[in-house]
Amino acid sequence: MKTIVALGIALSLLVGFAHAEEATPEPTEQHERNIETCTHNLLAIGKAIEAYQKEHGDFPMWLSDLHPKYLEDANVFICPADEKGGKPIYTQNTDPEMPVSYSYELNPEYREWKTAQREVYGDAMPLIRCRHHANDDFAVLNLSFSGRVYRSANVWENRPLEIYENAEAAIAALAAGIQRHPDNRNFGYVYPMLVDLYIQAERTEDAENLINGYKETLKPDSFGEYFVLGDMLKLMNRDEEILQLFTKLEEQFPENRSVFSRLVNIHERLGNAELANEYRLKADPVLALIGNTVPDFSAEDLEGNPISLEQYRGKVVLLDFWAVWCGPCIAEMPTVKRVYDTYKDEGFDIIGISLDTDEERLRNYLKENEIPWRQVFSGKGWDSPVSRQYGIRAIPAPWLIDKEGKLISHKARGEALENMVVEALKE
Repeated sequence: MKTIVALGIALSLLVGFAHAEEATPEPTEQHERNIETCTHNLLAIGKAIEAYQKEHGDFPMWLSDLHPKYLEDANVFICPADEKGGKPIYTQNTDPEMPVSYSYELNPEYREWKTAQREVYGDAMPLIRCRHHANDDFAVLNLSFSGRVYRSANVWENRPLEIYENAEAAIAALAAGIQRHPDNRNFGYVYPMLVDLYIQAERTEDAENLINGYKETLKPDSFGEYFVLGDMLKLMNRDEEILQLFTKLEEQFPENRSVFSRLVNIHERLGNAELANEYRLKADPVLALIGNTVPDFSAEDLEGNPISLEQYRGKVVLLDFWAVWCGPCIAEMPTVKRVYDTYKDEGFDIIGISLDTDEERLRNYLKENEIPWRQVFSGKGWDSPVSRQYGIRAIPAPWLIDKEGKLISHKARGEALENMVVEALKE
């Protein structure tokens, strides 16, 4: 592979010298050329999978299983916009045999779930995905099971109009899908999408029938089904009914923050500002910490050395709750690393609180991605003592703390992270 890449670079240089008089493509032009090439790659891989299926009666376990018998040119596995040459954004997508730019939805880690999803979504759902063209228009280029290439958001499951060619096709597919699996509540999120599609298609009666049918099968002790019903009622602007629903749920689960969050939204929509604020603090107790000193923690880092927040007093610190298995955490990491590299000499530092359970996987990721800041690792996942101390219920959870140890934000992500760090360093 190294030889092939080296030859490719050499040929590129020769072509560059031979056509030096030609203008360099504008970034937008290059972007579109990359998409065109990537589209050809995806279609070629799709044809190779078809050939593999005819012979084996099943999908390959990894895309590398297609090479060389079904797909001779290994360069097809590399997206032209992939600056890392086949190293995936999400580590769980790493092909064990060769560099591959594309996320294969039926690799062993995803196969069972994606096969179940296909029963509901049909062949319009993605089979192979490329995340190397993300811009304001879309995040991922997809090849569907049916062989169609289309653009979508990163999370395609709640964007039916991106994966189906029109609203009626989406309605037909999803209605049939949930009818095939009426008792599989793992696909509860499909019901609100279908209600929304019915509303867009001005099929209000169908939406009402779907909601009423769902109510008839609602299990009183099934926590998640209340939320699905709440989502459907919200689309129909039935806020008073939602309030009754979640008030009843609060009686059953008096300490549940997710219920509190829903009650925040309901009271806001009904104009009950005081009640909304009251539930907001119940839903997210960390809000009470903003502007106040974050309680210290005491632990050992990954190398066995004592670590605490007190050691970092005088610095702006990102207390970053994350895990290698967390896709959004990994997607955020390049931004976190860039901000660290830019401001580490100005008084900015990071403490990673890993919710991983596999130490080797964590160490490999840190080494491969050259992440230098200290990590706290207990191997207990969500039961990590530090994450439990701070009530962490979802990751990524990046807490930005100022030089005096006060919490600036518990959602310091994306572009906002750098802006907040710059302001905190000025102070």
